[in-house]
Amino acid sequence: MTAILKNPRERTRFIKFAVVGIIGAVIDFGTFNLLSTALHIPPVWASVVSFIAAVISNFIWNRYWTYPDSRSKPIYRQLVQFGMINLIGLAIRTPIFAILEKPFSVLFASLGSSFFSPFQATILGHNLALAIAVIIVMFWNFFVNRYLTYNDVE
Repeated sequence: MTAILKNPRERTRFIKFAVVGIIGAVIDFGTFNLLSTALHIPPVWASVVSFIAAVISNFIWNRYWTYPDSRSKPIYRQLVQFGMINLIGLAIRTPIFAILEKPFSVLFASLGSSFFSPFQATILGHNLALAIAVIIVMFWNFFVNRYLTYNDVE
């Protein structure tokens, strides 16, 4: 973390990675809510599919914008590395989401019908659980991808 703060190039990469992460989060949350709310796909499965959509977007943005100088490795090799790291991230994220979604939905529902309908409480609970899981996995993804997938940049 100290290298990011002291090195202007790494700081810029981290900021770009964070912007890519925000784009990925929009894709992730949008896809998740569309699948779980509109299409009634179970939330854990919707979370997995939305994660995959975000990973694809993040790989493209990171390859061409965050780390444009990372060209010594073939794209398929970087995609496989990025994908494997993100699969581990998914393995970290899914149980976190699965553990938190019900308690957060119950928490919002317990605030009473004067604040939220049961439907709104469920959506808020799912999204809070997803947000916490996304934040935890973001740190994993940045550091491991920086030092494995994009280790060919100075």
